[in-house]
Amino acid sequence: MVGGKKRDFRESPRAIGGTNTQSMMVYVDDVEAHYKRARDAGAKIVSEPATTHHGEEYWSDRGYEAEDLDGHHWWFFQRLRDPVTK
Repeated sequence: MVGGKKRDFRESPRAIGGTNTQSMMVYVDDVEAHYKRARDAGAKIVSEPATTHHGEEYWSDRGYEAEDLDGHHWWFFQRLRDPVTK
Protein backbone atom coordinates (compact mmCIF):
# COMPACT_ATOMS: atom_id res chain seq x y z
CA MET A 1 0.00 0.00 0.00
CA VAL A 2 1.12 3.51 -0.76
CA GLY A 3 -0.58 6.37 1.08
CA GLY A 4 -3.38 4.04 2.19
CA LYS A 5 -4.13 2.99 -1.39
CA LYS A 6 -3.38 -0.37 -2.91
CA ARG A 7 -0.83 0.10 -5.68
CA ASP A 8 -1.46 -1.72 -8.96
CA PHE A 9 1.82 -2.86 -10.51
CA ARG A 10 0.08 -3.68 -13.78
CA GLU A 11 -0.40 -0.19 -15.12
CA SER A 12 -0.74 0.26 -18.85
CA PRO A 13 1.36 2.85 -20.70
CA ARG A 14 -1.82 4.88 -21.36
CA ALA A 15 -2.58 4.97 -17.62
CA ILE A 16 0.85 6.41 -16.74
CA GLY A 17 1.36 9.02 -19.44
CA GLY A 18 2.73 6.82 -22.21
CA THR A 19 5.78 5.43 -20.39
CA ASN A 20 6.71 2.01 -21.77
CA THR A 21 6.12 -0.66 -19.14
CA GLN A 22 7.01 -3.74 -21.19
CA SER A 23 7.62 -4.97 -24.72
CA MET A 24 6.72 -8.25 -26.35
CA MET A 25 8.41 -9.94 -29.30
CA VAL A 26 6.64 -12.87 -30.94
CA TYR A 27 7.88 -15.10 -33.75
CA VAL A 28 5.26 -16.07 -36.34
CA ASP A 29 5.41 -18.41 -39.35
CA ASP A 30 4.41 -15.81 -41.97
CA VAL A 31 5.05 -12.22 -40.90
CA GLU A 32 3.64 -10.73 -44.12
CA ALA A 33 0.29 -12.50 -43.66
CA HIS A 34 0.27 -11.57 -39.96
CA TYR A 35 0.98 -7.92 -40.78
CA LYS A 36 -1.79 -7.82 -43.41
CA ARG A 37 -4.36 -9.32 -40.99
CA ALA A 38 -3.34 -6.88 -38.25
CA ARG A 39 -3.45 -3.85 -40.56
CA ASP A 40 -6.76 -4.89 -42.10
CA ALA A 41 -8.23 -5.31 -38.60
CA GLY A 42 -7.26 -1.73 -37.74
CA ALA A 43 -4.07 -2.29 -35.75
CA LYS A 44 -1.89 0.75 -35.13
CA ILE A 45 1.26 -0.09 -37.10
CA VAL A 46 4.29 1.69 -35.65
CA SER A 47 6.85 0.35 -38.12
CA GLU A 48 6.27 -1.35 -41.46
CA PRO A 49 7.75 -4.79 -42.18
CA ALA A 50 11.51 -4.67 -42.64
CA THR A 51 14.30 -7.22 -42.88
CA THR A 52 17.19 -7.09 -40.45
CA HIS A 53 20.45 -8.89 -41.21
CA HIS A 54 22.80 -9.42 -38.28
CA GLY A 55 25.77 -10.68 -40.30
CA GLU A 56 26.80 -13.89 -42.00
CA GLU A 57 27.53 -15.67 -38.72
CA TYR A 58 24.24 -14.59 -37.18
CA TRP A 59 20.59 -14.51 -38.24
CA SER A 60 18.16 -12.58 -40.41
CA ASP A 61 14.62 -11.69 -39.40
CA ARG A 62 11.72 -9.83 -40.98
CA GLY A 63 9.24 -8.06 -38.78
CA TYR A 64 7.08 -5.10 -37.86
CA GLU A 65 5.94 -3.23 -34.74
CA ALA A 66 2.39 -2.53 -33.59
CA GLU A 67 0.87 -0.76 -30.59
CA ASP A 68 -2.16 -2.11 -28.75
CA LEU A 69 -5.03 -0.06 -27.31
CA ASP A 70 -3.28 0.34 -23.94
CA GLY A 71 -0.04 1.55 -25.53
CA HIS A 72 2.01 -1.65 -25.26
CA HIS A 73 4.42 -2.22 -28.15
CA TRP A 74 4.50 -5.59 -29.89
CA TRP A 75 7.08 -6.82 -32.38
CA PHE A 76 6.18 -9.69 -34.69
CA PHE A 77 9.04 -11.41 -36.51
CA GLN A 78 9.73 -14.30 -38.82
CA ARG A 79 13.16 -15.94 -38.80
CA LEU A 80 14.54 -15.92 -42.33
CA ARG A 81 17.97 -17.40 -41.68
CA ASP A 82 19.47 -19.08 -38.64
CA PRO A 83 23.06 -18.50 -37.50
CA VAL A 84 25.78 -20.27 -39.42
CA THR A 85 27.38 -22.83 -37.14
CA LYS A 86 31.02 -23.75 -37.46
